[in-house]
Amino acid sequence: MGIIQRQGIRNAVITYSGIIIGFINLIIIQPRFLTPEELGLTRVLFSFSALISSFLPLGIQNITLKYFPYYKDPSKKHSGYFGFMLLFPAIGFLLVSGILLIIKNFIIGIYIVNSKLFTDYFNYVFPMILCLSFSQVLTTYSSTLFRTTVPSFINDILIRIFSIVAVSLYFIKVVTLDQFVFLFVMIYVLQFVLMLLYVLLIDSPSLRMDMEKFSRGEVFTMLRFGLLMSLAAVSALGLKYLDVVMLGKFLPLHFVGIYSVAVFIPALIDAPLSALDRITYAKIADAWAKNNLEEIKEIYTKSSRYLFMIGGLLFLGINLNTTSLMKLLPHDYSTGTTVIFIISISSLFNLATGVNDSILYNSAKWIYGFYMLLVLFSSALLLNLFLIPVLGMNGAALATAISSFAFNALKFFFIRKNFSLQPFDVKTLKVLLVIALTGLAVYFIPTMISPLADIVLRSAIILSLYSGAIYFIKIAPELKPVATAYVRKIFFREGK
Repeated sequence: MGIIQRQGIRNAVITYSGIIIGFINLIIIQPRFLTPEELGLTRVLFSFSALISSFLPLGIQNITLKYFPYYKDPSKKHSGYFGFMLLFPAIGFLLVSGILLIIKNFIIGIYIVNSKLFTDYFNYVFPMILCLSFSQVLTTYSSTLFRTTVPSFINDILIRIFSIVAVSLYFIKVVTLDQFVFLFVMIYVLQFVLMLLYVLLIDSPSLRMDMEKFSRGEVFTMLRFGLLMSLAAVSALGLKYLDVVMLGKFLPLHFVGIYSVAVFIPALIDAPLSALDRITYAKIADAWAKNNLEEIKEIYTKSSRYLFMIGGLLFLGINLNTTSLMKLLPHDYSTGTTVIFIISISSLFNLATGVNDSILYNSAKWIYGFYMLLVLFSSALLLNLFLIPVLGMNGAALATAISSFAFNALKFFFIRKNFSLQPFDVKTLKVLLVIALTGLAVYFIPTMISPLADIVLRSAIILSLYSGAIYFIKIAPELKPVATAYVRKIFFREGK
C-alpha cells in the first residue's frame, strides 16, 4: 500500500487545505458578502449543473477505471485511449444540451416562483455542464496514471481561492451581479483548461485511436458498461445534489443558501473518503483484474477502520461545537443546526463502510450496484418530494441521510454475501465506544461566553480525550510507533 499511503497522505493534506479554504469561503465570507438568496443562486446553479454533467461523459469515467489497465502502454500512447475517452463527454454534451434546450421552458416554469434568480441565469448551465464533465473525465484519467496530487490541488484548492476572489470583487462592488455570475462560471472553465494542460504535460497522450486494438477489444462490452454506469453516476450524484435542486423548487433561494452552508459543515467528515477513493479506486480495479482478493480485503479493512476513526473525531468536533459556530454566523443560519446533525450521522456511517464503491463497481457483479443506485435515486426523489413540503430543510436532510444510509447498508451486505468480504471487527466497536464516551464527556462541559474561545477549548479537549483513548487501547497499532516517536521528539529532545 505504499502508493496508497503516499498519495493518500498528500491528497488528505490537499483535501483538508481545500476544506479549510472552503470553510473560510462558505462559512465566513459568503454569508457576509452575499445575501442568502445570492448564495442560494450559486448553489442551485452549481448543483443543477453538477447533476446534469454527471450524465454527459456517458460512463467513460467508470470505463476508464475498469478497462484502461488493458490499454495502458506509454510506448504506444495507450493505443489512443485518450481520444476514445474524450469522444464521450463531447457526444454527451450535444445530446444533453439539445434536450435541455427543448425542455428549457418547462424547467423555468418549475423554478420561476421560488427561484426566479436561478431562471434569470439559466443559460449559464450550458458552459458549466460542459466544463464540469470534461474536468471529471480528465481527473479520472489522471488517477489511472496514479497522478492525483495536482488534480486534487486544482479541484480542491485553486477553484475555491478563485471563488473567494469572485465573491470579494462583488462585495466591494468592483463587479455587478451579472459579472459576478459570469466570473463564477469562468472558475469552472479555468478548472477544465488547467486539467487539460496537466494531462498533456504528464502523459503526452494521443487523440488518434488504434482502430485495430479497439475493434478486437471488448468495445461493445465497455459501451454497455459505460452507458449503464452513466445512469448510475446520475443516481449517485443525485444523492449528493438532489436535495439542493429540490429545495430550489419548494422553498425560496433564501433557504437554499442557509441549507447549503449547513450541509457544507458535515462535508469535513466525508473528506477523508474522497481523498482515499481517488487512489484506491484505480488500485482496486487493478487488483480485480489480477483477481487479488487479499489486497482488496486489506484495503477494505484498513480503509474502514481508519476512516471511521478519523470520521469519529470530526463528527464530535463538528456536532459538539455547532452551537458556538452558529453564533459566529448571521442569525438566519442558526436554523440549519439540525441539518448539520442529520447529515453528519449519515456521513459517519458512510466512512465506516470503507471504500465499498471501489470494490463493488470494479467487480464482475457491478451491475447490481447499478440497480441499487437506480432504486435509491428513486427513493431519494420520493423522500424529498414528501419530506421537504412537510419539514422544509430538515426534510431534505432526512431524505439525503436515509437514502445514503440505506445505500451503504445494501452495499455492505451484498459484498459480504458475494465476495465474503466485510471490514468490521472488534476494533470497530472500540472506535464506536470511544466516540460515545468522548461525546458524553464533552457534551456536559458548560458553554463559554465567547463562541470562538469555546470552540478552541472544546476542540482541544475532544482531540486530547479522543486521540489519547485511540492510542492507549491500540485501535491503530500501526500508528503507535510513529506517534510515540513524535511525542518523544517534542518532549524529550536531545540535550534537554
